[in-house]
Amino acid sequence: MLLRLDATDGAPLHEQVAGAVRRAVAEGECAAGDRLPPARDLAAALGVNANTVLRALRTLRDEGVLEFRRGRGVTVAVGADRRSTLVDQVRGLVADAARLGYSRNDLIEMIRGLS
Repeated sequence: MLLRLDATDGAPLHEQVAGAVRRAVAEGECAAGDRLPPARDLAAALGVNANTVLRALRTLRDEGVLEFRRGRGVTVAVGADRRSTLVDQVRGLVADAARLGYSRNDLIEMIRGLS
């Protein structure tokens, strides 16, 4: 898995790391059950602090993209490719809504109105 960060991007590093892993999963570089390198190794390869990588990995775990297993490390969750694509679309929707002046609560109410 080859991850790259953009030093000119204004997004926080942990978000860039999470986005890079999401893309790798969505594009099939990592399949369900694949094990990720240790956080220290990822941090060294990316030139960032290990805590930055850990924060990104925890975010992805909370999104259901990754699973943390004691003794097995961090693995890609089943269905993560579909989930990571959906998460990217939701992030885009939230960003579009914000540009149009809608809050997250406004967006939630719109979605509730659809069901």
